[in-house]
Amino acid sequence: MNINYMIGYFCSPRFILLVLLGSVLGLFIGAIPGLSVTMATALLVSVTYSWGTSDAMAMIMGLYVVGVFSGALSAILINIPGAPSSVVTAFDGYPLAKRGEAYKSLKYATVYSFVGSVFGFIALWLLSGPISNIALKFHPIDYFLLSFFGLLAVGSLTSKSFTKGLISAAVGLLIAMVGMDSVMGRPRLTFGIRALQGGINVVPALVGLFGMTEVLSSIMQKKMGAEVSEMKNEKVPMKDILKHFPFSIIYSVIGTFVGALPGAGGPVASFLAYSTAQKVVKKPSREFGQGAVEGIVASESSNNACIGGALIPMLTLAVPGDAVTAIILSVFIVHGMQPGPLFIKTQPDMFASVLAGGFIGCIFLLLLGLLVAPKLSKLILVPKRILLPIVTVLCIIGSFACNNRIFDVVLMFIFGLVGYFMRKHEYPTAPMVLAIVLGSMMDSNFRRTVSLLQSEEHKIAYLFSSPITVILFAVTVLTLVFSIPQVQKLFKKNK
Repeated sequence: MNINYMIGYFCSPRFILLVLLGSVLGLFIGAIPGLSVTMATALLVSVTYSWGTSDAMAMIMGLYVVGVFSGALSAILINIPGAPSSVVTAFDGYPLAKRGEAYKSLKYATVYSFVGSVFGFIALWLLSGPISNIALKFHPIDYFLLSFFGLLAVGSLTSKSFTKGLISAAVGLLIAMVGMDSVMGRPRLTFGIRALQGGINVVPALVGLFGMTEVLSSIMQKKMGAEVSEMKNEKVPMKDILKHFPFSIIYSVIGTFVGALPGAGGPVASFLAYSTAQKVVKKPSREFGQGAVEGIVASESSNNACIGGALIPMLTLAVPGDAVTAIILSVFIVHGMQPGPLFIKTQPDMFASVLAGGFIGCIFLLLLGLLVAPKLSKLILVPKRILLPIVTVLCIIGSFACNNRIFDVVLMFIFGLVGYFMRKHEYPTAPMVLAIVLGSMMDSNFRRTVSLLQSEEHKIAYLFSSPITVILFAVTVLTLVFSIPQVQKLFKKNK
């Protein structure tokens, strides 16, 4: 990557301003329970549809980085995580807040969210090139297997029921197949509806699954408010905070690695890092779960490091690491670009925009977390009667704007109902989102593989002639087998 592109973005007032705007949105949205960063990113895809790609990236990266952090604010103050990745932060953050140390808790969360985020983006910078070079050796079957593995991993890690995860992914693949058959040139799964011949646009699908689903869930559940802990401005010496820095690097490594695994994400990274902290920290400030700042350090370092980790497979292999990066992948696709092995070489300016937006977002995370976040304690309880109509209007406008069709608004509402049904019955939406985004790639690569095999005499030998194919096939099969509940029970019995 040409460093001049990075310098150009760092020196661009427009780019910096857009990152700031996204960061402020991320701070507000992430802090309010019920409004997710994923939902906000999906809405931004529709808002930034007509923008330049670098402008859209600037705003989305600011929202992504700060939004993941700001979930810690409500976790600390009212014991309700603003984001799933902040669940572990509440274990020690809320007990600290109840002791009158909410400001101290938030300051630790801010500093180590910054550390984790910077570590993740450095890893993205350093590892994307080597991974892209490996990916250049991929055959069509390898891309199919990689995508299939991603769907299996997401299904097993984001759902209590592996079956429900697979069903969600299967429905997503069916949705991705709607439209004109790329090989035969005939309508496929359109049921005679002409508006479906161009396929289901990813924007109304994402806006419906995340934005409208949140609205419907909030209306049906009638969530009650909670008491907010008082935020007293107290002195917290930076030298006390930074003494945990060496351990935070360990947690950041965990977060980056977990983030790079499709479907794992912040919650998994936080729990793993928290478990590691309990083993490596010999003398915590308090008992874990009772207000130990070491627990906050572990959670926030790891879940923010996941951001850079999740972007690595998305940019180099076109396989998103989580739901947000699946939406970011759709941003590139909407703007006519395809992440993959050649992305860094052919689009160095866009790769630089992701990195620059991430690093600038980290700076704004630190500034907003220390200066603005402590003053937002009352905003957490914004009345739903004000919030929900605004989100609904944004969903409608965003869905209509992508193609200027009422049909897309109807689709958005349908996906909103589907998302609400899935949430109510504990079907994960992440596998469906990944399947919708990855479906066309899986379809085209599978068909290319079948076409290549037609001319080969020894089909199986040709298919598994590459070590990469053998490894991916083995990993995929093992993931499938060990995700089956009966196998898991058998494995536990023999342990």
